[in-house]
Amino acid sequence: MTMAAVSAARAEGDAACARDVLVANSMQRQAGEQLESAGDDQASQCRVWRRHIDTMRRIAGVYGRCLSGPDRKEKLAQTQGQEIEFSGLVRNQCKGL
Repeated sequence: MTMAAVSAARAEGDAACARDVLVANSMQRQAGEQLESAGDDQASQCRVWRRHIDTMRRIAGVYGRCLSGPDRKEKLAQTQGQEIEFSGLVRNQCKGL
């Protein structure tokens, strides 16, 4: 590849990552709102928890690919920690639901 092609590819990747991080941040806020409005019945909570786990995995993928340094470490720890926490809740409280 020529230097111009490498620069263009990098710029496209940077733009895609910037967009993806904005979307991931929005998804994270929405996931928190969904947790707050999960309802009182166990089946509803389990559905929201499972969706939350999936969302945290997708967000962690974006943060792992697009962020660097302390911001990457902090955001990954946060999303992966939530994934682990809610996986435990589903495993312990959602059997058969």
